[in-house]
Amino acid sequence: QVTLWLRKIHGDQPVPQYEVNARTVDILYELVECNEAKDRDVSLLIEDMKEKAAEYEAEANYLQGLLTEILELSLSSLSSEGTSYLNALVNSAMTLETNDTSLTSFFCAIDDMTSELYTTESKNREMELALSNSRKKLTTMLTLEKQAEEDLKKTEEHLEIEKTKADSRSQNLQYLKDKSEDLKIRINVAEEQLAAMGLDELLTHESLVSLSE
Repeated sequence: QVTLWLRKIHGDQPVPQYEVNARTVDILYELVECNEAKDRDVSLLIEDMKEKAAEYEAEANYLQGLLTEILELSLSSLSSEGTSYLNALVNSAMTLETNDTSLTSFFCAIDDMTSELYTTESKNREMELALSNSRKKLTTMLTLEKQAEEDLKKTEEHLEIEKTKADSRSQNLQYLKDKSEDLKIRINVAEEQLAAMGLDELLTHESLVSLSE
C-alpha cells in the first residue's frame, strides 16, 4: 500500500530511495492514511454537491413547469432584466443548497456553509499538522539512522585496527615462545656437553658467584 501511494504521488518520476524498515514504513503508512482520509472527504463533498445540484435542477424544472401551467409565465415572456434576476436567484439557491428562495432559507444556508467551512478548515489544519509531525519524525529517524551507520562504520574500522594489533601481538608472543623453547633446548644440550666433558660444578657461574660472595 505504501509503495502504491508513493508511485501515485510521484507519477512519472522515480520514487526516491529510502531505507526500508519497520519505522520508515510505519511513518509512511501514517502519511498514506492522512492523504487517503483527505481524498475521501473531498470526494464525499463533491458527490454530495453533485447530488444536491441534481435535486435543485429537478426542483427548478418543476417550479418552471408550475409557472408555465398556473401563471402562464415562461422564461421567454420575461424581460432580460427579469431573466437575469431569476437566474441569479436560482444560482444562489443552488450554490447555498436551500430548499426554497426565501430570505430565511438563504441566511440559514449561509450560516451552515460558513460553519462547514470553518470545520473543514480546522480538519485541514489538523491533518496538515499531523503530516508535518510525520515528516519531522521521518527526518529525525533518517538522521539518526545515518548517524548510526557512521558510528557502525567507525566501530568496524576500530575493530579491524584492534584485530590487526592483536594478530601482531599473537605472532610476537608465538615467536617469543618458540625462541624460549629453542634456548631451553640449547641450554640443556650445552649442559649435557659440559657434563660429558667433566666440567667441575664448582667452576659454573652460579658456584663462582656464591664463592665470591
